[in-house]
Amino acid sequence: MHSFTRLIYARAALTIMTAFLTVFCSWTGFAQSNLHSAQRDKSTNSVAMEQRVPMPASPDYLKVQARLAQGWNTWDANSVMTHVLLPYGLAIHIGMKHNTSVSGDAFLRDALIGRLEPGAEQVIPGPHSWDGSYSELSVQWKGHSWRVHSAHAGADLVLLVEPLPSKPELALAPTVVFSVNALWNRTINFSHSEDEIDARPDAKTKIAIYCTCQDAGAKVHAGGTDFPVGAPYFAADLAGPVGVSTGKHRTVAEIRSAIDEQRRVYDGSIVAEAKNGSIVDAIETTLGWDTIYEPAGQRVISPVSRVWCVNWGGYVLFDWDTFFAATLASIGDRDLAYANAIEILREETPQGFVPNFARPGWKSFDRSEPPVGAITVLGLYKQFHDRWFLEDTFAPLLSWNRWWAAHRDIQGYLAWGSDGDTKPGNMADHSSGTWQGAVYESGLDNSPMYDGANYNAQTHLLEVGDVGLMSLYIADCDALAEMADVLNKPVEAHELRERAARYRAKLATMWDEKSGIFLNKDLRTGKAGTRLSPTNFYPLLAGAATPEQAKQMIERHLRNPKEFWGQWILPSIAMDDAAFADQNYWRGRIWGPMNYLVYLGLMKYDDSDTRREFAQKSYELFLKEWKENGHVHENYNSILGTGDDVKNSDRFYHWGALLGYVEYLESGSSNRHMRGAR
Repeated sequence: MHSFTRLIYARAALTIMTAFLTVFCSWTGFAQSNLHSAQRDKSTNSVAMEQRVPMPASPDYLKVQARLAQGWNTWDANSVMTHVLLPYGLAIHIGMKHNTSVSGDAFLRDALIGRLEPGAEQVIPGPHSWDGSYSELSVQWKGHSWRVHSAHAGADLVLLVEPLPSKPELALAPTVVFSVNALWNRTINFSHSEDEIDARPDAKTKIAIYCTCQDAGAKVHAGGTDFPVGAPYFAADLAGPVGVSTGKHRTVAEIRSAIDEQRRVYDGSIVAEAKNGSIVDAIETTLGWDTIYEPAGQRVISPVSRVWCVNWGGYVLFDWDTFFAATLASIGDRDLAYANAIEILREETPQGFVPNFARPGWKSFDRSEPPVGAITVLGLYKQFHDRWFLEDTFAPLLSWNRWWAAHRDIQGYLAWGSDGDTKPGNMADHSSGTWQGAVYESGLDNSPMYDGANYNAQTHLLEVGDVGLMSLYIADCDALAEMADVLNKPVEAHELRERAARYRAKLATMWDEKSGIFLNKDLRTGKAGTRLSPTNFYPLLAGAATPEQAKQMIERHLRNPKEFWGQWILPSIAMDDAAFADQNYWRGRIWGPMNYLVYLGLMKYDDSDTRREFAQKSYELFLKEWKENGHVHENYNSILGTGDDVKNSDRFYHWGALLGYVEYLESGSSNRHMRGAR
């Protein structure tokens, strides 16, 4: 995407460098003090585990985070209407008060995209540039509607809140409240006059904040009004546009002019992408709104959505979801792509695997998720050619690769598992050490493929030789071996190729000639499974299918209108399976990551017509919801082509954009306007 200039206050340069050195010292200090942490007793508590840093942050990576974590942006996970200046943690919150003349007043402190509770605000996200230089959203709540624009004006931030036509419950206008405080236990001194709030994060820096409240021609609320904000604020009835600016006082017209300028820059970058403008806009916007600053780890990350972050205590990083976020970010922000890939690897457990999830204070010590890390990292390296990135990621990826073979092998087959005796135990996670925990490791939480599968409580494994896992693992070995070649590690390269060959030979035995596809295997009975899902096509990704086998898989199954081919593709279980009618999560719905992984497999074989149609159908499904509602769904109904028919499909879950990303790949788009590509 287009190249944005990251803007910061000149007077803050010294502070930023100090913060950089502080982070470096703290991270490298943790690394030195924990060289032997992998040998700790298993009873180590969760807090100590959370502090352990398994992968030291290199100077190159610290520079990535230093470039990312600066300037004004929507960094706060708790509200898309809050704008924060890094590195200070200075926040400007936009709240809205619903006014009545008797009882029934209410105050909207925070706003999130996709909340489904009765009476919750409905946020319609508009464009959001990678660096926060432009953003737009509209909100509907209590019968009121308003739009929020933000933009950078040099080093300054400008905000404009304007009412939209609506039918409020009462005739009284709502009151917009701009409150200013310090987040994340930072220290900032404030002084406040009628039309100015001054923030002093240090002795040499003053950031002045102004409001057009006095110019709005509406009722202005003085400090005596009781708003539940507990910080200096400006407030005015929203009878017309009300703006806030930093650095100097600006009129509404001046604020609007700055916003229009940044909007033209953003629109120009989308137009430059020609036919792929819609998907580039969607990916940039989705990751723009989903990217946050995580203060405990002093890092910029892209969790799956803010709703998930709030429900998980501040942030949650899921394993393969975060690798896919890295892939998506690569279309426009190299630094953000690197940050997501590295940060999920930095969550690696003492046992040597990337956990299923990591959240404040806890991570899953019993299970992992599908091994897509090496193919993601290698893809980023081939795009940007930064050797240091391979050097930073190779060791944790290799540790994770070895873990699968050591802990998830049954008779030479790979199976999903959940190690229930791993400490520390998570009292709130009742799936640990159970059939459900093992299925969670697959990432396919309720897939009918595993209905009736036996979980062995002694081995902690689901006794199913899994085609999808084995295929992804082979691809992981191949990618890591290629990385080892680049890094001149011949011993590791040989080890990885030997392991890939061993599991590729085992996967070959899972080919069913009668069915014309690779099938899962019940390792108790020795019988092949009968249920089909997109994971049965993953041998294409591993390059494990012969050209003739690939042809059969594509013609007899992928393009079969009774199984997977239709207006909307790919269902997560074949259409002729009884579970398809459920259309509940992984029981029949369409998922971006499945389409993406199957598409990567199709790229390895000579069937350009199927690949082109596959990409176009995926894109059409994505565009339907994006254009109608601005939604990027976690999953989609295979019959209706919508995500809004159920409540367990997050409306702004970034991996939904993988459905469009396959068309981006198919069209051969380049990253000619990459931000961060230095």
